[in-house]
Amino acid sequence: MPPTRRRTAPEPAGKLPPQRSPARRSAHTHHSARTGASPAAATFHRRQLLLGLALGALALGTGLSLQDPDTVPGRPIPAEGGTTPGAAPGTDAFAPSTPLPPITRVLAPRGVITALPGTGNLLALTVDDGTNSDVVAAYTKFCTDTRLRLTFFVNGANRSWTDNAPALRPLVESGQVLLANHTWSHPDITTLSRTALREEITRNDTFLRNTYGVTGLPFFRPPYGRHNPTTDQVAADLGYPTIAMWNGSLADSSIITEEFLLGLARQWFQPQHIVIGHANHPAVTHVYPQLLEIITQRRLQTVTLADVYATPR
Repeated sequence: MPPTRRRTAPEPAGKLPPQRSPARRSAHTHHSARTGASPAAATFHRRQLLLGLALGALALGTGLSLQDPDTVPGRPIPAEGGTTPGAAPGTDAFAPSTPLPPITRVLAPRGVITALPGTGNLLALTVDDGTNSDVVAAYTKFCTDTRLRLTFFVNGANRSWTDNAPALRPLVESGQVLLANHTWSHPDITTLSRTALREEITRNDTFLRNTYGVTGLPFFRPPYGRHNPTTDQVAADLGYPTIAMWNGSLADSSIITEEFLLGLARQWFQPQHIVIGHANHPAVTHVYPQLLEIITQRRLQTVTLADVYATPR
């Protein structure tokens, strides 16, 4: 049976479920892979045939275009004219057949969110970190080709966000992809002084503004999911009062098998869920067609956090 919608995060430390460690090919801790990037992009291209088949189903049932990006947070700060969603040539056939019904946004709360509010068929896929530039590139192409909407929680210290900025920026400008704040270098913020934490948040905020022309406000995700009232207050004082947690996980911050990842996707891709994934290892890039199939079969509509939550005034 599907889990209760408001179930708390399945991985209290923020990432890895320890009881499932035998399913992994490696016992690496979160962010152990800051070495050379895997050739995920090449593998991704070999799977385009499968992706094309899955995309045909997308056009039948999954609307992925939402409201005017000028009405949601995360749009370009210097709003000079409109832009259209980034799309690769030849993908028009996979555009949604009908637009989404209007979504009434609620005020982003001060405090922790673990699931989307209300009832419905919305799914917020959120992707953290970006230690592997090829994986970020593959996610970007996946979004371009399918109109999937997602939220990236960025660590600006990772070169992937600079390397992929030219391809990713149009999706950010259109509102299809939201960039939010995950600190600059992914420390355990509960061990930092207030001054050091402010530096981590503000440096990442500045990176988002300078590289993409957007701000991650008001959404902040603490690395490893570790936070406390002091860190929440520091973030709120900097304009990040909404602590974005989750109630489902792909558990792919370290190396896992594709089968294990898909099992978690089947478990957690549920209505009104916020699901956490990671742009760190290539396994997820090998199963995009299957992930899309789950979303389509369950008639879920992917959204960014900014599609659902309005920025506090």
